[in-house]
Amino acid sequence: MCGINGLFAHAGGQVSRAELLATRDHMIARGPDGAGAWYAPDGRVALGHRRLAIIELSDAGAQPMATADGRYTLVFNGEIYNHGELRAEMEALGERFRGHSDTEVLLRLYARDGAAMLPRLRGMFAFAIWDALERRLFLARDPHGIKPLYWSDDGGVLRFASQVQALLAGGATPRRVSPGGLVGFLLWGSVPEPFTFYQGIRELPAGCGLVVDQAGARGPQSFWRLGDALAASIEAARAIPVGEEIAVLRAALADSVRAHLVADVPVGAFLSAGLDSSTLVGLAREAGLDIQTFTVTATELRGKDSDEAPHAAEIARHFDVPHQVVSLTLEHAHEGVPAFLAAMDQPTVDGINTWFVTEATRRAGLKVALSGLGGDELLGGYPTFQRIPGIRAEIPRLAAGAPLAGAYRQLHAWLAQVFQDRPTRAGEKWAAAADPRAAYLWQRGLFMPWELSRLLKPEVVRAGLAELASVDTWEAAPPGLNDFAQVSLLESSRYMRNQLLRDADWVGMAHSLELRTPLVDQRLSEQIAGLAARGRLGAGKTALAATLARGLPESILKRPKTGFTLPIWAWLSKVEELSAWKRNPWLRRTGTDVYARWGYSVVARLPECEELLF
Repeated sequence: MCGINGLFAHAGGQVSRAELLATRDHMIARGPDGAGAWYAPDGRVALGHRRLAIIELSDAGAQPMATADGRYTLVFNGEIYNHGELRAEMEALGERFRGHSDTEVLLRLYARDGAAMLPRLRGMFAFAIWDALERRLFLARDPHGIKPLYWSDDGGVLRFASQVQALLAGGATPRRVSPGGLVGFLLWGSVPEPFTFYQGIRELPAGCGLVVDQAGARGPQSFWRLGDALAASIEAARAIPVGEEIAVLRAALADSVRAHLVADVPVGAFLSAGLDSSTLVGLAREAGLDIQTFTVTATELRGKDSDEAPHAAEIARHFDVPHQVVSLTLEHAHEGVPAFLAAMDQPTVDGINTWFVTEATRRAGLKVALSGLGGDELLGGYPTFQRIPGIRAEIPRLAAGAPLAGAYRQLHAWLAQVFQDRPTRAGEKWAAAADPRAAYLWQRGLFMPWELSRLLKPEVVRAGLAELASVDTWEAAPPGLNDFAQVSLLESSRYMRNQLLRDADWVGMAHSLELRTPLVDQRLSEQIAGLAARGRLGAGKTALAATLARGLPESILKRPKTGFTLPIWAWLSKVEELSAWKRNPWLRRTGTDVYARWGYSVVARLPECEELLF
């Protein structure tokens, strides 16, 4: 896990070394263990790297890394979990390696196979490779989008980095809020890929590669699509005999957990009272790992049903793992919330819970921790798996008649103009019945499109919606996906990718902690998603506990799902640094409900976008 950046003056001229270093060193928390820089002899290309050493702790894993002949130079962020088997394959063909890093395997594999290697990589990754012979830069990002990669192409210079704020810190990219990014954030609570909060900066879509040569950027080109994987997995599930489902699930989960334990440093785990993290810890113990677990709670939660700490401690005792409970107080919030806002890469309405548990894990001396993120999207744990099909079935005529739904949308927009805040979110249900994506927005949206006129200047709303419409921000759904698979695709490619995974990356990296997600794995998706979509794994995530040799305590199995909860809103009202929202005229005019639904990140981003507000 690291921070990467680079510049390529594809239209001619030389890149700025000062800009490279300023961008790179803005990401020092992503890589406190070392730093490197490489410059092409003609000065037109430069690559930077900050290192968090996890695999191959010696200098043999340092970056930027070049092939012996100097043709290829690589900077890489992430982990390739199957690097051992890829290395063995190449060694059998005569290849020899200097060290045992996954970085070197990635570099040699690209030198041999080029972009054709991408589907063979199992892991989380974002990387850039310069080909000195072809005069070409190649960027790529992992299938699920676990690792981010941001880029801009302005004035004949291609720039990329692991964080948006790092690109801005380089000094050459203007800090101008994007209407599309702002509108997208208000609609969803996170900025939808490939947009960012700033004009001119894009996120490379998940599962894509980008080629940049003297003609500029070409692409992105997809090498893996979740929708296609879902369709293929549903078809493959036909061949799995009835009664073998749990065995297949256990084998696939155990394989993913083993892969995600590959490290030359100790690995810990976040442990809530939920099935996801409990199953991962149990399988890690079965794999022979002495794993340390962490739970965060708050003094205000003691004695309440929402306090997961006692249940997490019970699970830790059940698996006989060392366990640490961090009990947060208002004093922690006074210190932590401002630091959280200062480190935030792009605005988000989530991530604060992860901030505190990540901080506690890093303070315990760990560099790597497993997270249960992804189980709800894979196995149908969210209420949306029932609600969205229910919305569409509620008004079957509209579900079959998109033109009527479109007419209703026009009427609804007119009513919103006339009556301002009188139309209700419930009215969107009629339009949502015609389109799973509209139904998903109705369920997951922070604000509805017709509400934007209360928040932003009309011209900003128009410009933002036009920007969002200019690029398809939705993952393509192959024909024939059933309701479950459609919701799984929506949750995975929208909420999980744009919010949960993005927040996990920048929050973890702010504490120099690598978060690994065994339930977000392309092989696991390909093996298990079809069984889940066919309803052969039972309701929600109940099948997870059945994969454990020791099972789970009965009290845990019968406990209702509560989610990871901290008394954030109670803390925010008492943190002096955040009291500005109460005095801001825009927030006062639009009501405190806006603050509650926009979230605490409004305080951090309000000065940047004030001129765009209504």
